[in-house]
Amino acid sequence: MKEVKELIETVVEACEDRKAENIIALDMENVTTIADCFVICHGNNERQVQAIAQSVKDAVEEKGYTIDRMEGTERARWILIDIGDVICHVFHEEERSYYHLERLWGDAREVKVSEGN
Repeated sequence: MKEVKELIETVVEACEDRKAENIIALDMENVTTIADCFVICHGNNERQVQAIAQSVKDAVEEKGYTIDRMEGTERARWILIDIGDVICHVFHEEERSYYHLERLWGDAREVKVSEGN
């Protein structure tokens, strides 16, 4: 779990670097087999959403992690970054309000990651 915690912190820091808003990490381990953790955040426009996603990609690859899949970069309304045990959802503000993953996965407990959160 230490490695997952490290990965979560890397993802959250990368989101913070690009001024992502309302960053939360959800412990998904006992909720679904999809991933151990979801990191969810949003940007206010497509350019910021792309910048956040690129920041996450660069940061995790720099630490030696592999991106399994990255989807949604063209439209930049909801970019999903699959890093194995952690999945990062970078939303445009409007899409985040619409899909509201925090409510959908309401059984998951929030993970405290940084003081900025």
